Amino acid sequence: MAYIELNQVTKRFGSVTAVDRLDLQIAKGECVAMLGPSGCGKTTTLRMVAGFEDLDDGEIRAGETLLSSKREKYYLPPEQRNFGMVFQAFAVWPHLSVFENVAFPLRIRKLPKAEIIARTEEALKHTNLLQFAAGSPDDLSGGGKQRVALARALAIRPDVMLLDEPLSSLDPHFREEMRFEIKDLQRRFGFSILYVTHDQSEAMALSDRILVMRAGVVQQVGTPLEVYGSPANRFVFEFIGLSCFLKAGLTPSGMQIAGNDYAWPNGIAPSTEIIASGRGLLAARPTEIDFVGEGGVRGHVISKAYLGETIDYRVMVGETEVRVQKTRRVPGPAVGQSIGLNFPHPHWYPVD
Repeated sequence: MAYIELNQVTKRFGSVTAVDRLDLQIAKGECVAMLGPSGCGKTTTLRMVAGFEDLDDGEIRAGETLLSSKREKYYLPPEQRNFGMVFQAFAVWPHLSVFENVAFPLRIRKLPKAEIIARTEEALKHTNLLQFAAGSPDDLSGGGKQRVALARALAIRPDVMLLDEPLSSLDPHFREEMRFEIKDLQRRFGFSILYVTHDQSEAMALSDRILVMRAGVVQQVGTPLEVYGSPANRFVFEFIGLSCFLKAGLTPSGMQIAGNDYAWPNGIAPSTEIIASGRGLLAARPTEIDFVGEGGVRGHVISKAYLGETIDYRVMVGETEVRVQKTRRVPGPAVGQSIGLNFPHPHWYPVD
């Protein structure tokens, strides 16, 4: 059952439509990550849910509570929405102790002193900050400062946590550590999460579902596996993970790539509509391309690089560079070697 509902939500800035008729439902205790290039409308959507931006059309609800509606001419201020917000910048105050940073929103709400202390200590305990309560946040690492921001959001016991690129300023070690901590906090407290990020690995690791946006328009909503394995269109395929594309001339019996004709192998043929157009884009993940000594789409290896557990090959097929990634434990071709490429899990898209 949906807890947060966005129905036909639209936001314009002058002549630019930043978010265009967005529909989204988030269940209680669910984490939905929003992915897309800069300027696609992710943060604007988050700000409308938070109440920092009013919408130009549509409505937003939380349970039975109406938050914003253009038709009803209704807008609930941010401080009345009981949503926790964590920004990319740590937004901690160095002149206040860690304890007072976390207690601040509770003091603004004029809660009883005993309740402020209890809630603050609870939030500090669950973010592993209780031992630093009396100190300055300036004495903490980047990850520590972000924990302060998380604790401050937790202290109000939010129904929803809104996270806007919260880990992007951390180094890789702290970023990975904080992913697990955020997910653990969600399991403990049961709040929903709307998470804006550019980092696909964060979205994959944290979210129950991913929403992919482009120019204010939703391209796909699905589980991480659905979005990665069954992309709705070429944009999603290209944006999520690594991708390779080969232009091909098409006939009912086969394809022509880089001047060479190939009969359709099993499972590689595109839809009849794409075949009828006479051309298409053969798309594949670098990890889902196989080397074959005989047959396959012919090319030659121009470089190879060791990436720990994988080897990254660059193969020229005509004038197109194709990237292939294989485990280092499997022998592969040498630089300069002619090799065939097999595509066991192809995707096909029309040529623009």
